[in-house]
Amino acid sequence: MFMKKVIFNKIPAFLAAVIVAALFSFASVSQAQSVGVNQPSNVEPQIIVTLADFEKTVSASKTVKRSPVTFKNQNLKMAGLIFSPADMDESKKYPAIVVVHPGGGIKEQTASVYAYRLAQQGYIAFAFDASHQGASEGLPRQLEDPTKRVEDVRSAVDYVTTLPYVDRERIGALGICAGGGYAINATQTERRIKAVATVSAVDFGEGVRRGWRADLPIAERIKTLEGVAAQRTAEANGGASLLVNYVPDTVEGVTEPDMVEASDYYRLPNRWLHKNSGNRFLNSSFDKLVAFTAFGQIDTLLTQPLLMIAGSNAGSKWQSERAIKMASGQKELFIVEGGTHMSLYDKDVVKAMPKITEFFGKILK
Repeated sequence: MFMKKVIFNKIPAFLAAVIVAALFSFASVSQAQSVGVNQPSNVEPQIIVTLADFEKTVSASKTVKRSPVTFKNQNLKMAGLIFSPADMDESKKYPAIVVVHPGGGIKEQTASVYAYRLAQQGYIAFAFDASHQGASEGLPRQLEDPTKRVEDVRSAVDYVTTLPYVDRERIGALGICAGGGYAINATQTERRIKAVATVSAVDFGEGVRRGWRADLPIAERIKTLEGVAAQRTAEANGGASLLVNYVPDTVEGVTEPDMVEASDYYRLPNRWLHKNSGNRFLNSSFDKLVAFTAFGQIDTLLTQPLLMIAGSNAGSKWQSERAIKMASGQKELFIVEGGTHMSLYDKDVVKAMPKITEFFGKILK
């Protein structure tokens, strides 16, 4: 199932900047319309910041049931987790929300945290691993292909429509980080999704194109593509596949706060480190990412309501501001004061959830 030969090289500085930019960019754009800054008063007090504590919470929960499932995505078997209210009556119909994990993440991390919270609010929440990643099938392994990530979302919607207790007319999508970009892109053409929300949203393609501070010279973009071309030629002639990292493996020498938080979140065993989240993706993903635009038709095809949540101190905030400015339909940008890109993965979920609950409650309930 896994590739026979894989190598991981320490990549050049400019390429590292490109990779990280896709997740945490530091440009700023003009202030978007409809920005909320006041936190709702009904914030849940419980804050879960480790995978171990989350697993204990879910296992002991009397309000939420978690069920592992598999589903089909064309010829691939996909792995997912359904979170549902523990007192659910399967003879009734419930609204459902598909939760899309970040680039480099898996279903057991922040996607499950939000799915768990949504189930507490009476939703059927479905988190799943992207194809080629986590526990889902797909060769080659560790491929970050935007087109396939978007198709994953559609296939997840396919699956929830087969559940007898799901109301097919009340389906929403929630995406975190790159999953936010994929969720919006899917919703543009997936009319079964009635509303879409994002947390720390990133258009992975735009981040790769524009670079760390959205000022990456075109010459460097071309250099990246030339590197991909050379690597593809090497692999076609029997060379080993090349893996690169999503975030720094350690914080040694890292001064950017977002990068420190990202490394802590994904790489520390006392945070959210998981065996299925290896912090690697194929170098050959870059040409696909460069060609991808998550928000390309957001002004015309996204007629469903849109909520975007970002931290006031997040390096990626410009991505949400940009998307809100481009969108022409019902839209809102909600800013979590003091929040960072990564704090909205766990520590500030309690600040984001009231707004998410309010948003989906108006449309799906």
